Amino acid sequence: MAQKLQEIKDKLGKALRDPSKPWTSVLTQAEQKTGVDRLYVFIGGIALVGLWLVFGYAAQLVCNSVGFIYPAYMSIHAIESRKKDDDTKWLTYWVVFALFSVTEYFADFIVGWFPLYWLIKCVFMVWLMIPTEFNGSLVLYNRIVRPYFLKHHNVIDDTLNKVKEQVNKVTDKSE
Repeated sequence: MAQKLQEIKDKLGKALRDPSKPWTSVLTQAEQKTGVDRLYVFIGGIALVGLWLVFGYAAQLVCNSVGFIYPAYMSIHAIESRKKDDDTKWLTYWVVFALFSVTEYFADFIVGWFPLYWLIKCVFMVWLMIPTEFNGSLVLYNRIVRPYFLKHHNVIDDTLNKVKEQVNKVTDKSE
């Protein structure tokens, strides 16, 4: 168990020092100003955000910012790169994110019942974007969204075409 924790600590420490990541310069400055190792600064920041999501004001804004800022930044990088894999990964993230956001809109009453909702949603958002083979957006897309889409896309396409035809009829008559 101790060896596994050390392995996780080493991987996290390496990721926090990766110069290609946007958080590295922030953690370097925090480490230099406080004299505290960046790993502990990071863990303290995570703890602070977690407490904020449970007890703080504007928890919804904090949670949605976590689910938006880094993925938006990485999506821009993906658009600007020549690789297709990163485009697919972040496009998949946004499909799952949007699906979750629409679902959440209609289930808004859950937020009032569930005191840890924003913390759990934030952890869920991090899982959706985490850069591992068990990336949440890819897992949910491949296991839920894609099979549903493949099963029903013909009906959806037909419905969209009918709506498009109706809109064209209405707009042609109004001219």
